[in-house]
Amino acid sequence: MDNQPFNPLHGITLKALVTELVEYFGYPALSQQIKIKCFTEDPSINSTLKFLRKTPWAREKVEALFIKNYHKVHQVNDEKNSGQ
Repeated sequence: MDNQPFNPLHGITLKALVTELVEYFGYPALSQQIKIKCFTEDPSINSTLKFLRKTPWAREKVEALFIKNYHKVHQVNDEKNSGQ
């Protein structure tokens, strides 16, 4: 039984979430929206994931940004994946 039917993050891994945000915004824009070191100093998906898994307040901010921009991020990434 699915006990999180209205959770917009349900079924989305942290890696997928971060990857989609980086593809949509890029690290420079992410670092302007959320002031965390892993977006500004030698950024990578792996270093970002490591930091977010250890830092709940930062993860909450990144998840909130993803939810706020969910439709924009998915629209752009869907277009990239379809070859348009």
